[in-house]
Amino acid sequence: MTPHEQESIFRRWLSAHQGLLRRVVKSFAATSEDQEDLLQEILLQAWISLPGFRGDSKETTWLYRLAFNTAMVWQRKEQRRRVKHEAFSSLIGEEPTPPDGTADALIERLYEAIRALPKPEASLALMHLDGLSYRDMGEVLGISENHVGVRLHRIRKQLAEQLKGLES
Repeated sequence: MTPHEQESIFRRWLSAHQGLLRRVVKSFAATSEDQEDLLQEILLQAWISLPGFRGDSKETTWLYRLAFNTAMVWQRKEQRRRVKHEAFSSLIGEEPTPPDGTADALIERLYEAIRALPKPEASLALMHLDGLSYRDMGEVLGISENHVGVRLHRIRKQLAEQLKGLES
């Protein structure tokens, strides 16, 4: 398949099956931002996979399967991302924000606060977000599990204090 043929088929399919794609997207993503992200992910996957389309099934069946599988993978990644962000919010003692578009601003503020920490504290906060146990964090930093707990407690206080000054 030549690049010109690929582009022609992709544009035709996009025009003909945009409704199908949007229905799949809406069934997996709640917010308009997430829907746009997921749609872009599906379109990218369709573009990459199009040369492998052999015509063994109808184009709508192939496209639906591709969209559905891409959406399932996206949903798993999104759930892991949200869990990490909620863990981050709990690290500083804040309730997680609902996915209403303001979460991105809060997350950016949290990362700014982490970047302002001394590097060892920032590393510890990020390891905590990645779900490492106190034992594992202690091994990485060469400190005891109890010391990890004490330092995380102090980091939470520092981050909470820094974020108080960032209120909008």
